[in-house]
Amino acid sequence: MTGSEPDHPDPHKEAGTMPVTQEQAYRFQATFDGLCANINAAILGKDHVVRLALTCLLSEGHLLLEDCPGTGKTSLARALANTIAGTQARIQFTPDLLPSDVTGVQVFDQNTGQFDFHPGPIFHSIVLADEINRASPKTQSALLEVMEEGRVTVDGKPREVGKPFMVIATQNPIEQGGTYPLPEAQLDRFLMKTSLGYPDHEAMVALMQDAARRDRAGHVQAVMPAANIAPLSRLADHMTVRPEVLGYVSELATATRQHPHVKLGVSARGCLAYVRCAKTWAISQGRTSVTPDDIRTLAKPILSHRVLVNDEAVFDGVTVDAVLREIFTQVPVPLVRAA
Repeated sequence: MTGSEPDHPDPHKEAGTMPVTQEQAYRFQATFDGLCANINAAILGKDHVVRLALTCLLSEGHLLLEDCPGTGKTSLARALANTIAGTQARIQFTPDLLPSDVTGVQVFDQNTGQFDFHPGPIFHSIVLADEINRASPKTQSALLEVMEEGRVTVDGKPREVGKPFMVIATQNPIEQGGTYPLPEAQLDRFLMKTSLGYPDHEAMVALMQDAARRDRAGHVQAVMPAANIAPLSRLADHMTVRPEVLGYVSELATATRQHPHVKLGVSARGCLAYVRCAKTWAISQGRTSVTPDDIRTLAKPILSHRVLVNDEAVFDGVTVDAVLREIFTQVPVPLVRAA
């Protein structure tokens, strides 16, 4: 990224429990915009998805990308890791992948007569779990603990993976033969689900004009140390969310559970994820409180993988998107003044 490095909020200021000030919100917005601009140098024409991915990271969550091959999923993960000077790893999920290939393994050292732990690729800041649904359920389950608690347990001993930590998992929606669909419990651990999609005409032309630069993500320079992510996350946690907005989220979740076409609605974990993301999204816009518009903007990436329609509805052609549109039409929007 060219130009001066964006200002970063003072970690001492957001360490307390005071509400976010307007000055802090503006500084957060400037930092957020600078990070997005840096990533956009590698991912052309996908600013909204980049903002969602960065919101996911700052909300201490994980991202599921369901996309066709060649849309830039790996480039997004690498560009994000390079931007924050974080470590990165790619795990190619295959049917023969073992849980120890992800988490690590204890190896006996004959010289010392002790077992030494060899950490797996999960011990990185940004972990790309490529085609996660091609691995067996046993291997998929190796991610459950680390995605929820930020640690893995090997031979009864828990080991922290550190912060920041984010799993970006990918799925190919076209080739489903020989895959193992992610169980609902694991889907719920992903903070967001979205897709990059193909670039638009202008972005495609720009990519072809710059075809000589084959590794765009590799040219992305760091604009922030990884250690600064945690203070930013704590600052977003102190955003104001009025009771009316919290009630709106609760009513939306209840509506998903009571809808006649839904057999699995939004869980309590999903509601917490919704509010956490809304806080980060709102402060990234330079505001000091969450509005209903933030809730509506984030509805699809946060709710689409947490709502499961029943078999009869699937047979009738009912989609999750249609159910969510109906719910958001029926649930009244609270009147909350923006801040």
